[in-house]
Parts: sequence; C-alpha cells; structure tokens
Amino acid sequence: MTIRVLLADDQALIRAGFKMIIDSEPGFQVVAEAADGREAVDLARTARADVVLMDIRMPRMDGLEATRRIGADDNLAGVRVLVLTTFENDDNVVLALQAGASGFLGKSVEPEDLLHAIRVVASGEALLSPKATRGLVSRFLTSLRPEPGGASPALDLLTEREREILVLVAHGLSNDDIAERLHLSPLTAKTHVNRAMTKLNARDRAQLVVLAYQNGLVRQGDALPEA
Repeated sequence: MTIRVLLADDQALIRAGFKMIIDSEPGFQVVAEAADGREAVDLARTARADVVLMDIRMPRMDGLEATRRIGADDNLAGVRVLVLTTFENDDNVVLALQAGASGFLGKSVEPEDLLHAIRVVASGEALLSPKATRGLVSRFLTSLRPEPGGASPALDLLTEREREILVLVAHGLSNDDIAERLHLSPLTAKTHVNRAMTKLNARDRAQLVVLAYQNGLVRQGDALPEA
C-alpha cells in the first residue's frame, strides 16, 4: 500500500528536495504541496494524505494552528503530522505535541531517516524512539506542568496494568521494550497501549506521553520505574 504524503513548507526548495526523496522510494508518493498552514489544512481534507510533513513557521497560518485543526477534525482522524523543526530553536515543539503532532524531523534529516519517520507514523506509531527525537521530546516535555485540579478523571478508566504501561510509554519505551520488561508478548503490550489510547481519546503514543506529563504520572528527572 502506498503511503500518501502532503508537504507543508513555505520554501519551495525544501519541498522539492523532500519530494524528490519521497517519490523515488517505492511505496511512497507526494500527493500535494502546501505553502502555508491554511492551504495544508485544506489539502489534508482533499488530497487523502496519510502523513503531513508540517513546517512550524509559515505565512497566513503557522504549522501549530494547522496541526491543531487537523487534529480536531474527526474526518482527518487517520492523518498523522510530522513537524519539521530546527531542533535548537523551536520552542514551540511541546505545543505541537499538544496539538496532535506524532513526531519531529530536522530539516537536515538524512533521506533514510525521513522515509523511516514517515513509515513509522503512517503505521499509527509515534516517532519517539530515534535518539534525536527522544532527546528532543525529553527536553520539551519536561517543561510541562501537571494540570491544575489534579489528574484527569479519564485516568480512572485505566486498569492498573494500563496505567503502568502508560508510564513506560512516557519514558520512551517501545512495545517490544515494554513486553520484555513486563514479561508480556509484544502483541499483549500493543493491546494495552491501544486500549489506553482509546480510553484517553489519544490519537497516538505521542499524545499518551503528553497526557502522562500533564497528569503528573511522569515528572522531570523521574527514573524509569523498577521492573
């Protein structure tokens, strides 16, 4: 099955470079290009893209607002957003996570890493495992403060096992890591993660991580729980 990609960046040369890489790989296709956030939202609704590569700084509507609008549209529930960032300078990264982004890419990303990232988020996972992204997520999510008024009532819907697994997801563990740590099969670990996403109305693992920090289940400097 072909992975359909929408490119959203106001710099035509960057779009052209990404398009060349993506279209040259079997199983990938750039189906539309947007020069600003408003156009990106419109094209997400019409081009039937699976993944949007979204720059943050764009005219008319920035990538953060475009990501929010895509995430809030029930008709676009299957669309995943990868935010394009310069890593060192984008202090809005945590806002992009909260808006529903599934991961991050630097504009200097290597071609194989670009294709891997698109493949990962298209499969419904979040791009949290590669070391560059994990460090970025760690840096920005630790700035989140627990929501006032205590934990969300939705957490009460989780079983003890699902809550335990939510904490491990927030620490960046993959399904295979969780399975090994808790002596489960990878399929069972994945099932628990999916059930937690459903109960918490999270689009993917990235939103699970945000929820864990927002609700105080994980805090800055926390060590990985003992097995």
